Amino acid sequence: MFAPPSLSSRLDLPRCTKMALVHDMAESLVGDITPVDGVSKTEKSRREAATMDYLTKTLLGNVTGGLAGEQLREVWQEYEENQTLEAKFVHDVDKMELMLQMLEYEQAHEGRLDLGEFSHVAKGIVLPEVRQWCDELLQERTAFWESQKGVLKDPPPKTGNGQV
Repeated sequence: MFAPPSLSSRLDLPRCTKMALVHDMAESLVGDITPVDGVSKTEKSRREAATMDYLTKTLLGNVTGGLAGEQLREVWQEYEENQTLEAKFVHDVDKMELMLQMLEYEQAHEGRLDLGEFSHVAKGIVLPEVRQWCDELLQERTAFWESQKGVLKDPPPKTGNGQV
């Protein structure tokens, strides 16, 4: 896992890597619950916690005396609580991944697909170092959309506005 030099010296990068791999484990059984699914945050959290308990206690409960499951559950809980620098970093990187996908899809569709509806995610990035990455990405996105003016014969579908 990469991090800006000013941040990497303060991070436990192996823990961040583990956290990045573990943070969506519950979704393997409960699915990727999004705000449009109509499930409250409390219920989503309850479902994911119960699933993580099942995965880490029931399935991994006898692996290395239950230690493997305990460690995974602990890392997942740290991510969920979002209090440590590592958790904040992994949350920010997760948001950056969505932002990168947004721009890559728009570019792959040569400006015929505007996914600006996802750009609100950038507001949730909290660490200044990751915020800088995001700002650079958004500048690249703005330049891309500027380059599309006059190129497209048909405007993109109305899924967003091409702006941030």
